[in-house]
Amino acid sequence: MSDIQDHPLRYQLANELHARPFPALTVPCHAAFLAIKQPKDAANRDRALDRAHLLNLLDRFGAQHPKPGATHYFGDLGRHKIKWESHTEFVTYTIFSQGVAARPFDPAAFDVFPEDWLQEVPGVRITSALIRVELWEGDETLVKDKMADWFVPESLACSHVLDRSAVMATDFRIDSAGHMRFALFARPEIGARRVGRIVQRMTEIEMYKTMSMLGLPRSQTLSGRMGEIDADLSELVRSLNSPGHNPEDTLHGLLGISAELENMLTEGTFRFSATGAYEAIVHQRIEVLREERFGGRQTFREFMMRRFDPAMRTVKATERRLNDMTMRATRAGELLRTQVDVSRSAQNQALLESMDRRADLQLQLQRTVEGLSVVAISYYALNLVAYMAYPVASALDLSKGMMTAILTPLVVLGVWLGLHRIRRAME
Repeated sequence: MSDIQDHPLRYQLANELHARPFPALTVPCHAAFLAIKQPKDAANRDRALDRAHLLNLLDRFGAQHPKPGATHYFGDLGRHKIKWESHTEFVTYTIFSQGVAARPFDPAAFDVFPEDWLQEVPGVRITSALIRVELWEGDETLVKDKMADWFVPESLACSHVLDRSAVMATDFRIDSAGHMRFALFARPEIGARRVGRIVQRMTEIEMYKTMSMLGLPRSQTLSGRMGEIDADLSELVRSLNSPGHNPEDTLHGLLGISAELENMLTEGTFRFSATGAYEAIVHQRIEVLREERFGGRQTFREFMMRRFDPAMRTVKATERRLNDMTMRATRAGELLRTQVDVSRSAQNQALLESMDRRADLQLQLQRTVEGLSVVAISYYALNLVAYMAYPVASALDLSKGMMTAILTPLVVLGVWLGLHRIRRAME
């Protein structure tokens, strides 16, 4: 077989598809999930701080370090398993442990994260959750009783997943310890990897749901100011047809509105785009779980449709409104520019007409001066010709006055003809 040169990224790209394996979890077990977001935006986020914080945790347990530049890690953490992932805006820690505590969702399960280590996180907690995985023999009444004890009934979402091999449940509420609660009841025949996939999907639903909700406060903040700008923009557009309005004042106000809208659009573009991407992931993660209704309760999909989707529609509506207002400001600027161009054209036309009148006046003045020039030149020319004609006048027995009178029209006519030829040649 002939040698074929590989693309330098071929193996890296192929390995990326297998770089984030699902954990294999044996029932019963529990997990503690934590997502940390730096206050800075994604472009200015210092990933070195996140990595250093991970290494600090691994060193406490003598665990192996991830490769330099790695964005994910899965390994042993003493008698626990840890899964770390670095995303665009945040990092997540999930620690899996065997068995479950006698007290459901015991806050002590989160003590696997050292207290002083939590105080040194390079950012803030965006969400955290406790996940309890129990063995389920098929008794729905027992599961319903536990759900009633563990969750708020009004917010409870639960469903059969993955061909009724398990039941997952949560109320998406933060408990007194500051964590979300998720429960998974798995049948005995379910495999360890399938349990790991379900738990992973549950954490991803919570994580991306929370991240997508960050767009709602931003849209609410912008909406108030956008209402004020909308009124100002409408007033400016109406003033374009008002008689006697000053285009310069209108242009100054329009430039201020356009600059503010562009600034708002710049600040909100990433958040709105990220919200749309996270929303799509949430729905995709729910879709792959293949939900079926359990006990007449709302499913995760129905919960998102009632509680989550309206917030996402608000964000999308704000984004559309902001884009529309920016386009309106652009169109208003084009109308104002057209109006100014028309006004300038009228001014230029008036100026040209004034220049034409001035040119006519200059031509008349020039002709007047030309007539005076004929008189002046003729006067001096007549004197020269008269001096030359005086001897002839004596020979013809004519007086000087008579000779001058005879020569005057001839000289004037000659001067006028000469100047007329010069002017025609120049024109």
